[in-house]
Amino acid sequence: MLSRALKYLEEKHTCPHCKQELSLCHAPPMHVGDGLGWGSEFLFVCLNDECPLFVKGWKYIEDQYGHVGSYRHMEIPDSNENYNMMVAGHDAFKGSLVDVESMKKQNDRFQKEKKAVAALDTCVEKGDLESVLFLILDEHAKLSDRKRAVTYLVPLNDVSCIEPLRNFSYRDTDLEQAVNMALNKLLAQNFLKECPFCSELIKSRAKVCKHCQKDL
Repeated sequence: MLSRALKYLEEKHTCPHCKQELSLCHAPPMHVGDGLGWGSEFLFVCLNDECPLFVKGWKYIEDQYGHVGSYRHMEIPDSNENYNMMVAGHDAFKGSLVDVESMKKQNDRFQKEKKAVAALDTCVEKGDLESVLFLILDEHAKLSDRKRAVTYLVPLNDVSCIEPLRNFSYRDTDLEQAVNMALNKLLAQNFLKECPFCSELIKSRAKVCKHCQKDL
């Protein structure tokens, strides 16, 4: 998707009605006319509110159909198709402008997710806690991959994972429960517990917290 967006952004398309450059927008999920898809993830749309087509369209639609609306010129990339598309208001498509920087960030996150998933098979052997934590703490990653990552916490046996995992807000309660169970096993495996007052790690046999000096 990113490569196509970058390719289209290099193209120059001009509105035949106002001669201004068309803007690259994300296509709506459904074609407003027939309920089918557009055949493209992107559309070139004239967002000029001073465009004669847009300005005159309000009166035309009111006179012809008795509705409030107008038209924006639209072209489908990689085709000769273009439409004068009916829109309901001035903000139509303005919220769908392609944000390349946002798309780059999404793509970077997705590539990191793929790399982390591929690393799970050897994460224990390589002591790769970073990939495991990335998946668990990434709300955009597949839930099945995140739950799989949790299963490696105890074998990795690295208590440095406790702080970031305890401080994370989980949307999925099953995942949160799985993480908490894994952390409890990890603590027991290392003869540790968390101070109920300051949350610092202390020996499981401790009677006084060495961090906050509270009696346990």
